[in-house]
Amino acid sequence: MKAKTFLLLILVAAASAAATWFIATRPAPLKAENGSGRKILYYQSAMHPWIKSDKPGKCTVCGMDLVPVYEGERGFDSAKGVIALSSNSINVINVQTTEVRKRPLLRTLRVAGQIDDDDTRHRILATYVDGRVDKLFVNYVGAEVKQGEPLALIYSPMLLAAEREYLSLAKQISVSETLQREHEHMVNGAAQRLKLLGLSEKQISALREKGEVVNQTEILAPITGTVVAREVYEGKYVMTGEKLFELADFGTMWFKADVYERDLAWLAVGQTVEVTTPSAPGKAFTSKIAFIDPNLNDPTRSAKVRVEIPNPLITTNGTLRRELLHRLFAEGVVRVESPEVLTVVRTAVLSPGQTPVVYVDKGGGAYEQRTVMLGRAGDEFWEVLGGLSEGEKVVTTGNLLIDSQAQLAESANGGGETSIASHGHLPALSADQKTAANELLSVAGELSGALAADNLTNFNVAAKRLHTVAPTLSQSLGNADGWLSFAQKIEQTVHFPEAGDLAAARKAFLPFSLAAVEFTRQLKAGETNFASLKIFKCPMANQAVPGAAKDGFWIQTNAPLRNPFFGSEMLDCGTEVK
Repeated sequence: MKAKTFLLLILVAAASAAATWFIATRPAPLKAENGSGRKILYYQSAMHPWIKSDKPGKCTVCGMDLVPVYEGERGFDSAKGVIALSSNSINVINVQTTEVRKRPLLRTLRVAGQIDDDDTRHRILATYVDGRVDKLFVNYVGAEVKQGEPLALIYSPMLLAAEREYLSLAKQISVSETLQREHEHMVNGAAQRLKLLGLSEKQISALREKGEVVNQTEILAPITGTVVAREVYEGKYVMTGEKLFELADFGTMWFKADVYERDLAWLAVGQTVEVTTPSAPGKAFTSKIAFIDPNLNDPTRSAKVRVEIPNPLITTNGTLRRELLHRLFAEGVVRVESPEVLTVVRTAVLSPGQTPVVYVDKGGGAYEQRTVMLGRAGDEFWEVLGGLSEGEKVVTTGNLLIDSQAQLAESANGGGETSIASHGHLPALSADQKTAANELLSVAGELSGALAADNLTNFNVAAKRLHTVAPTLSQSLGNADGWLSFAQKIEQTVHFPEAGDLAAARKAFLPFSLAAVEFTRQLKAGETNFASLKIFKCPMANQAVPGAAKDGFWIQTNAPLRNPFFGSEMLDCGTEVK
């Protein structure tokens, strides 16, 4: 009996010790403090309100003690523009961040233009006297000629008379020094008249040496170059000043490119340019910028930039010609590197052409919308002039979906429905742009309808069409100020694989639907053709897509409401969004 009693005492002691350990180690329940009788709802960080817990602890961002929030109290509100996401949501939308830091800004500028001739080495050859063209030595366009080579023979009575006068004076002999000086003056005057009538120094010397006048006089090439125009035929009578030939020296060509004003800040005289043209495949002509026109073209808002390129002679099938032909289409590439500046990855910036914003990682799943001031745009980075500090982390992947969620949850009306605000007035869409928008929204309706009907096959068929329709929309809206950002958000969400089940299909559909709804909201605000579109909200989308935000949105072209997130399980669950 004593043994049994002793064993019982041991068991009681062990149970008591276990109970004491359990009470001491289990989490403290949410209860009243200091005998106030009020229930604690949760614990919250005063500095970072998005950090909440059901038990006391430290803020995961700043390390401060969490503050209890009692029943009946509101707690601490998050700062305006801060979006808080759960860890599951962050994984679902694949949020990735990168640091803002200083680095050299690299930019590759690609410009298009034309290969033109050096207009300082361009000559039009006209007649100096009336006459008849008796013979052409060059009778086709494209002929290569050298300076001093004969181009034609002309018969001119006026020129013959001047030549005879010159020879007559040149043959006279003066008997005194005074008369000799006057004679030389008269001879020089006659030679000057011959120059005015088109003869060269070499032709005048040859005339004096020969001592006799011939009926025809050679017209010589004034420069070495290519004949680009011929306006005369043998036997034609021409008047003084009439155009005979047009010559151009193609030894050095000018690449003239149009550069938009936003890119002019990158360019300077002396920078190296690589020029390519389809007529010389696989070859790049490297030279430097020689001139930047200070006058901009008003309609295109661009300026001409000139690059001077050596153009050697080559032989093609036994024919001598210049490697670069006149008025070829060409493209130029300028690679520029600036000194270190504060930069942010280009994919982190939303709406760079309007009010540029980024989402800054505040820690603990919170992302703050931040307006930034941008400078020059590099190939991969923007120059940051204000709004960000070195070392801050910005969202580079998933920011479009965060922005969509922020826009859709911007405010709520008294009935509990989300009131969706537009991005302000945007330019009216053209007929082609409206057609592209209708095609995208039509596919969005097919996807929503397929999920509402629990039809996985129809969903996958419609999803394949998105791979074509979404890029077409982006291309169509490329020149529409403000609209392109909507198309880019949509295009980022459409590259999902064929869904194996309805759960995977709904997970892929949600990000696309959020982006499509934001686009639809703007269309309804400014385009009467889209006013009949309806936007609906499901308040339990996170149950169908684990880790997503609570509210899910979709569009329909007509009523009644058909919930794509639950299908037949809760087909009419949701409300229409105003």
